[in-house]
Amino acid sequence: MRLRLSAKPTADAFATFDQILGGRIADNEEFYERITPKSLSEDERRVHRQALAGMLWTKQFYYFDLDKWLDEHDAHPLLGTRKRAARNTEWFHMLNRDIISMPDKWEFPWYAAWDLAFHTIALSLVDFGFAKEQLLLMLKSLYVHPNGQIPAYEWNFSDVNPPVHAWATLSLYNSERELGRTDLHFLERSFHGLMVNFRWWVNRKDPEGRNVFAGGFLGLDNIGVFDRNSELPTGGHLDQADGTAWMAFYCQNMLEIALILAESDPALYEETAYRFVEHFFWITYAMDRIGENHDEMWDTQDGFFYDLLHFPNGDAMRLKVRSMVGLLPLCASTVIDRSVADRFPRLFELFEIFRKRHPELINKIDPAGESFIGHGDIGYGEKRLAAVCNKQKLERILGYMLDKNEFLSPYGIRSVSRYHLEHPFVFHLSGQEYRVQYLPAESNNGMFGGNSNWRGPVWMPVNGLLIRGLLNLYLFYGDDFKVECPTGSGNYMTLFEVAKEIGRRLSSIFLRDANGKRAVYGGAKKFQEDPH
Repeated sequence: MRLRLSAKPTADAFATFDQILGGRIADNEEFYERITPKSLSEDERRVHRQALAGMLWTKQFYYFDLDKWLDEHDAHPLLGTRKRAARNTEWFHMLNRDIISMPDKWEFPWYAAWDLAFHTIALSLVDFGFAKEQLLLMLKSLYVHPNGQIPAYEWNFSDVNPPVHAWATLSLYNSERELGRTDLHFLERSFHGLMVNFRWWVNRKDPEGRNVFAGGFLGLDNIGVFDRNSELPTGGHLDQADGTAWMAFYCQNMLEIALILAESDPALYEETAYRFVEHFFWITYAMDRIGENHDEMWDTQDGFFYDLLHFPNGDAMRLKVRSMVGLLPLCASTVIDRSVADRFPRLFELFEIFRKRHPELINKIDPAGESFIGHGDIGYGEKRLAAVCNKQKLERILGYMLDKNEFLSPYGIRSVSRYHLEHPFVFHLSGQEYRVQYLPAESNNGMFGGNSNWRGPVWMPVNGLLIRGLLNLYLFYGDDFKVECPTGSGNYMTLFEVAKEIGRRLSSIFLRDANGKRAVYGGAKKFQEDPH
């Protein structure tokens, strides 16, 4: 089928059709030839181009005037009679009127804040300007709530998504700097918007002031025993290992951004950078305090992080589901060059004061504390490490993550351990059974809407963050630190090699195997065999 749109139809509208289309195809070939790594095979190049074409296709104009929408639905909290209950009533300030990268534009266009942060990393390969604009969009006054919350998605803007915008901002800045361009203006604009959001997290999502965070489902729809976005059937509250780890990760990203900005304005940003380090120390300590405690997320016996259920009577129990919730603390791993101490003496003077005031805390989280402040071992290449997991925790968690019978699948890291296929976690309450079982595909029940995306399948974005964490840990520990991969195989790898292996497995989802099939298409004959 040939179609040409023209304001002035000509007698022979298709005379130059092949020439015009051929020119656009040539433009396309030239563009992708410039941005595609030379090391990729022909099949890898096809996947690379198709993925980026898919990202460009996600652009969609989105218009939503909440003030008008609520008024029309007789649900505006300030106008009219508020006759009806409606969603998003507290977001009446919002006016969205932009082109946005959508996770789902083919069914019903909507944006999701944390999906969008991941989108920008891919989009930066084809359009840096659009990628940066998308990150700044969620921090604009017509999007972000006056209290600092970033909107989640249309059906409930007040849901809480993981705080990954600081990481995405930092990633885009560093990637562009490697290309010879430095956009400090973008970094600073984003940082000030993120500061407002960070304070919202600290003030709203740590209700007891214990440096333990509970954001709700945090994008992991049905990964838990209960719907983490609703009131618990047990009463009480939940300490979330993922929510707390996300905040440690947020602190690290904000610290790195503050240090970059402090290069040009140390008076303004040096003490701000210290504030994030202090937050990080207290959050890390809250996950595993001094002594044997039954009300913290780290389980010494199992060697894994779990969500912690607090009952109304003050008792607490760990919900021992081995899931992505317990792996996410690995993502909170950041290395800082040793020269930072020379460039920012005031910053390390504050570190030293903190160390002397809280030696027990620093000793507890060593080397995440000692090596960072400079009193412990300095890592490979004279790096400093800020990490939730010390070496002992790292070894124990990786034992699960790299086990083929637990998290390591042929295609990446599973969201729930395969151990729970034969050994589901079961919680009984008032005659009702709450169950978490490994489900690699669709859910076998209607719980949480029947969505099983977090009961087993590999989700690539968080796998990417795990790879980032492993690479940072490698920068600190170097070639001397090796782990079995897969667990029990007798094959020992550096953390760099482990990261590369996970990346290889993720890529194999989309690449042709020895039989010419692509795992992503499963048993769909048309996709596997149709040459088009």
